[in-house]
Amino acid sequence: MTVLVTGGAGYIGSHMVLSLADAGQDVVVLDNLVTGFDWAIDGRATFVQGNAGDIDFVVSLIEKYRITEIIHFAGSIVVPESVTNPLKYYANNTSTSRNLIEAAVKGGVKHFIFSSTAAVYGMTGLAPVVEDTPLHPMSPYGRSKLMTEWMLADVAAAHPMTYGVLRYFNVAGADPQKRSGQSTPLATHLIKVACQTALGQREKMDIFGTDYETPDGTCVRDYIHVTDLIAAHALLLNHLRKGGESTTLNCAYGRGYSVREVVETVRKVSGVNFRADEGPRRAGDPASITATGQKVRALLGWKPQHDDLNEIVETAYAWERHLMTRNR
Repeated sequence: MTVLVTGGAGYIGSHMVLSLADAGQDVVVLDNLVTGFDWAIDGRATFVQGNAGDIDFVVSLIEKYRITEIIHFAGSIVVPESVTNPLKYYANNTSTSRNLIEAAVKGGVKHFIFSSTAAVYGMTGLAPVVEDTPLHPMSPYGRSKLMTEWMLADVAAAHPMTYGVLRYFNVAGADPQKRSGQSTPLATHLIKVACQTALGQREKMDIFGTDYETPDGTCVRDYIHVTDLIAAHALLLNHLRKGGESTTLNCAYGRGYSVREVVETVRKVSGVNFRADEGPRRAGDPASITATGQKVRALLGWKPQHDDLNEIVETAYAWERHLMTRNR
């Protein structure tokens, strides 16, 4: 069995490659390197540069490497950008996923795992969501991901392929062994931005919105360590391989932290009282997004090992320091 990981040169994809390689599995990475880094790909994987939306090319890869499963990470992920440039997101996310799914069907791929997002829920209020919470995405990013969820369900009903959808909440942190982390210099992830500011790579950071209906007025998110997220992928892959039914799962700890709480945690970990300016809300940002995470625990036996904001920040901060050394 060989697993194709699209977007395997990116943040979360590169961690998936590490996990699969550590488990002794054969891995092929497909990435166009527009936002990913070839140096982030573990040397035990086979790397192919190309477009996940090129149907004929992907079919040829499936045949050449005898690929039986696809884990699909490739795509665009910045919510505000999706509001100002929606067509980019419908092209990079929805259209590419549609073509990749067609290639999977043509190539006889057995299992397909898709990285979706909490953004499919939209404005949910302050209560944690569950998998059957009504879906009302507020941004083209969320809608582009939801469309792929729908496509997978329809295709799996018509063809002999099972799938798993994992709806990510706010992924953060880095591999504890410092083998990979969030490496995009201008990434918009809050914890990364705060760590970069603490290290003097940014003059300041911004807090977008202080008038939300949350305890301290700033947005609340459920932050999950990337290593725990990848563990859920590995368990889901095993579930499908054993004949488990297609499923959609939230990946979250069940507890949220506000922007101000995250900023203060980064200040504590770094020992730097960096500048954080308060400004207006961004378009497409819900006040709070958290999830119970009960279904993924019950179905897959997922047991988070890094459910601690301090640890998440510590690994993210260590990775940023590592990048500074690496890029000299």
